[in-house]
Amino acid sequence: MTEIRDEVRDAGGLTPPVRERICRSYGDRGKKALAAVDSGLVRKYDDFFVVTGSSDEYIVEDDFCTCRDFIYRGRCCWHILAVQIALAAELYQEKKGWYIDRWKMIR
Repeated sequence: MTEIRDEVRDAGGLTPPVRERICRSYGDRGKKALAAVDSGLVRKYDDFFVVTGSSDEYIVEDDFCTCRDFIYRGRCCWHILAVQIALAAELYQEKKGWYIDRWKMIR
């Protein structure tokens, strides 16, 4: 996934060739990740990210996600990919808040 981040940065953003490469490399996960970034569904908090999916919001931190795909299969999901793309392209909403505060709100 580092190569995607480098490619986005080197191209100066999500250019059509970069988008094509993401879709070719990651298939449906890449398409969903790009759609989330394009729709503003990636939010950066002080120490974590939240990606809004089709049925829920998922917390992403580094290479961990709270979605079923990641938890049960232990592999990179489209939420993690969306965060990596959003970071590289600097296309995310910034919010104030810490993970512990968010956890208390959803309990």
